[in-house]
Amino acid sequence: MSEALLATDLTGVPLFRRGKVRDVYDLGDSLLFVATDRISAFDVVMANGIPGRGRILNRMSLFWFDFLEEIVPNHLITADVSLYPDPLSDYADQLTDRSMLVSKAERVDIECIVRGYLSGSFWKELESARKAGTSSIHGFDFPDNLVEAGQLAEPLFTPSSKNDDGHDENISFARMIDEVGEATANLCRKVTLEIYARAAAHARERGIIIADTKLEFGYLDGCLILIDEVLSPDSSRFWPVEEYSPGQAQVSFDKQPIRDYLAGLDWDRRPPGPALPEDVISATVARYAEAERRLTGRITS
Repeated sequence: MSEALLATDLTGVPLFRRGKVRDVYDLGDSLLFVATDRISAFDVVMANGIPGRGRILNRMSLFWFDFLEEIVPNHLITADVSLYPDPLSDYADQLTDRSMLVSKAERVDIECIVRGYLSGSFWKELESARKAGTSSIHGFDFPDNLVEAGQLAEPLFTPSSKNDDGHDENISFARMIDEVGEATANLCRKVTLEIYARAAAHARERGIIIADTKLEFGYLDGCLILIDEVLSPDSSRFWPVEEYSPGQAQVSFDKQPIRDYLAGLDWDRRPPGPALPEDVISATVARYAEAERRLTGRITS
């Protein structure tokens, strides 16, 4: 197994932000996104990474940017390292297949989430609401017979507050209007639902249910554009069609092997994250690679 890239080192290039996965560099009129192999669970970055994961995430975003361009433009300038400005060509070994040059945009500070199935934090909130005697959360009413991982009657736009520290909060659409304005809120909702409809249909044909996904938008020259990453296992719940069984947690193409491993440790979920064993790393790589293969048709080694 190849060695994981845990951090980039681009001497002389200003580092804008180092997130849980991406190192972002400020190039003046543009940004350089680099997807490392870092991986987090329970909001803590693990001691070792998942070799090749950053490349998979980067390739999947590039695939979806192209696939969705008829619906909404995006911030991508190029992912061809040979076209990057100097001195980035000197760092091709760190950047090839895991980076993209993007335009700076005025970010809409809302996570735009769409749910076709009920899972995750929304399911937990509904469970709590039912115990309190109601089946209504964030302005939505749900039937009493809706179970965990059940398909919704129609996809729902369920925004959350944007928090770069990772602790986002589900909010109502009315609150989103208060925070970003009615025109932007309506446009983001419209485009998010259109993206989900097209992506979910594509994925279903290839054996994957997109249970939910979160998107980010920004404005560039007065035009709403898609930014950040798109429809990856980090931002979406991908379930294999052949194993879908509502009423319980689902098998998923994501970092579930890591969560399962950590659940068996005597660890308080505070930094630093523990080292992951090789079998857990291999299982996680396999899930990410299979999601990419199904969705994009690309076979990786």
